[in-house]
Amino acid sequence: MASTTTTLNDLLPAITAEAMFVASERSIMRGLVKNYSIPAGNGKTITVPRYPIQTAAAVTEGNEVSDTNVSTDGVTLTVATVGIRTLLTDLARTSAASNVVADLGKLFGEAIARKMDQDLTALFASFSNVYGNVSAASSALAAADIFKAVALLRSQAVPPTDIVCVLNPMVAYDLKKDLTNTYQNPNAGIVQNEAMATGYVGMLAGVPIYETSNVLNNGTTGDYVGAVFHREALGLAMIGDINIESQRRASFIGDDIVASAHYAVGELYDGYGVALGFDSSIQ
Repeated sequence: MASTTTTLNDLLPAITAEAMFVASERSIMRGLVKNYSIPAGNGKTITVPRYPIQTAAAVTEGNEVSDTNVSTDGVTLTVATVGIRTLLTDLARTSAASNVVADLGKLFGEAIARKMDQDLTALFASFSNVYGNVSAASSALAAADIFKAVALLRSQAVPPTDIVCVLNPMVAYDLKKDLTNTYQNPNAGIVQNEAMATGYVGMLAGVPIYETSNVLNNGTTGDYVGAVFHREALGLAMIGDINIESQRRASFIGDDIVASAHYAVGELYDGYGVALGFDSSIQ
């Protein structure tokens, strides 16, 4: 009778490969909106005052310039906490082939950042300016819709810098489909070539186009509300930053691994954004 790997299995070492993280795209929204930092010990709310645009008028020589009453309003952001926790047993940690604590820290940090993105993109539907339908979309997004949204913002004197477009990839597909249709758009040029070659739109109507799965479905199949907006349309206020810590749980013979963040999101200036309510043709 032969001695084989089956009969001698207790003598064979178990080789564990490096842990694989299920791919998660990098969060983007934090860098696209207005950020505020609340120092520790200063409460959990921050009020952002807003000065309205003022209008000058012609003055007849010798007459007094009329008095303008300048008043502000404000938006208050109230911080709340999000978090995620797991109990890591001593046995799991000491028997694992990798640094499980570091792995969990990375995993949980990404989860908090993803939640932050989702909370910010959920505000798109609250913009008063809308193209399409944010509750029950029926048409696909086209390049002309981006141009219309940008034109609307520019017509309201929104600064041309710091305007971006954020879309779910399922909706962005139709934008790229429209751009790369050589029959409808025979002269799309560089933008068309970029979309065909890389799968990304890059710049359109003078604004960068971002795609993220963190623009969630609105409850109707294929409907994802994107937006074209200026940086100061939305705000993110944080106390500290994403925090990852561990605490001993002796009665469980392990440690709690906890990630948390204290933040608030809100719409700062409604006129600085345009919601894009369109339906994906591939869902």
